[in-house]
Amino acid sequence: MSNEILQKVEQLTKNGRLEVPSWTPRPAATRFTDISDIEGMRVAGKLASDVLVMLEEFVIPGISTEQIDIIAHNYIVGQQGAIPAPLNYHGFPKSCCTSVNDVICHGIPNDKALKKGDAINIDITIIKDGYYGDTSKMFFAGPALPHAERLAKVTQEALYLAIDMVKPGARLGDIGAAISAYAHKHHYSVVEEYCGHGVGTTFHGEPQVAHYGTPGTGVTLEEGMTLTIEPMINAGKKQVKHTGLDNWIAKTKDGRLSAQYEHTLLVTSDGVEVLTRREEETRFS
Repeated sequence: MSNEILQKVEQLTKNGRLEVPSWTPRPAATRFTDISDIEGMRVAGKLASDVLVMLEEFVIPGISTEQIDIIAHNYIVGQQGAIPAPLNYHGFPKSCCTSVNDVICHGIPNDKALKKGDAINIDITIIKDGYYGDTSKMFFAGPALPHAERLAKVTQEALYLAIDMVKPGARLGDIGAAISAYAHKHHYSVVEEYCGHGVGTTFHGEPQVAHYGTPGTGVTLEEGMTLTIEPMINAGKKQVKHTGLDNWIAKTKDGRLSAQYEHTLLVTSDGVEVLTRREEETRFS
């Protein structure tokens, strides 16, 4: 089966990347009251999640992250009629982020092939009709190593418990504190240099969503806000080092594994809507 998939990869990537069409940004906003804006965010969120679902079959030993990037790029542009938001964003050279093993975030796709047991976070952000959908999840090349699978599971659970807290009146300090407490309970650490953010008709906006905090503090969530929560949790210490083009790539300083999950959320009148929910995530249906 893996040989068949690698042959499919060759076919999908042999002609390189499709040209990205021009587009006109909307005025920047991360809170919406108009139903047309909310529908636009729903469409963008669904498209972003669909990219992750599509990529699942291709994350196998032998594929390079460059090939993953080309497949994602051409699917976003050619099949979805959307824009890959990371491409050329502040100089970022690729269409998605591929963060392998000790890379925390902003991994730049390259020609190195994935090895059996590699853990990889793929972070997808698309723009559709001026609206952004932003999401990421962990994948494994072949069977997951037990310690990597456990870290990924705890990271996803930390995201889910945070999502369950989102509603009008919730404080971001409470949400951040809950994430860090859950990570520490499992003897992991939380990266503090990077955070979630407002997202809507702009890639990164207010509020900043730290994955640690003090209960009873921070921004109070309001109906219509759209934001990401995206905890980065390390198996070892929280310290970060930067490498690569323009220091884009963030890695664990101690070289141990890191994991991340991310969703784009809409604060509703009585709770939260997960705009980037995948069908497998029945808890949010």
